[in-house]
Amino acid sequence: MTDEEFEAFYAHSVRALVGQVYLMTGDLHEAQDVVQEAFVRAWARRSRLERDAGPEAWVRTVARRLAVSRWRRRGRAAEAWRRHHGERAGTAPAPDPGTVALVAALRQLSERQRRVTVLHYVCDLSVQQVAAETGIAAGTVKSHLSRARAALAPHLDDTTASDLDLGGAP
Repeated sequence: MTDEEFEAFYAHSVRALVGQVYLMTGDLHEAQDVVQEAFVRAWARRSRLERDAGPEAWVRTVARRLAVSRWRRRGRAAEAWRRHHGERAGTAPAPDPGTVALVAALRQLSERQRRVTVLHYVCDLSVQQVAAETGIAAGTVKSHLSRARAALAPHLDDTTASDLDLGGAP
């Protein structure tokens, strides 16, 4: 991928990737940080990235892995803080009420169900593409999607549910 192709790829996909990772992590600032870090890593290997080989999936995967690593580090740091200094203050709420409801509902799911749900409904990947990106069998992806829809239904109103198009089968 040339420098110009990479710049076009970045401009076209950064906003969507931040949104996707935000829905996976529930933290907008964290999503912005890890997506930027993933793009920095992609820039360093841009000559090996092929436009047809799914560079967006590569960046999304790297960003999610970075988020998981940071989450684990923060968990250890928070535990150390609690042991030595008491409880930490909470984080500021997300600004948009619909997004807050969606993120809160997604947090009710297991990490695997949340990831599969976001990839399928938000990233608009097919079941086969989700299976390939996550390394989970297609039947298991369908099972996770079905269970996620059932788990999310009581937590979302019609407007929020329509954002994910949770009405039909995968």
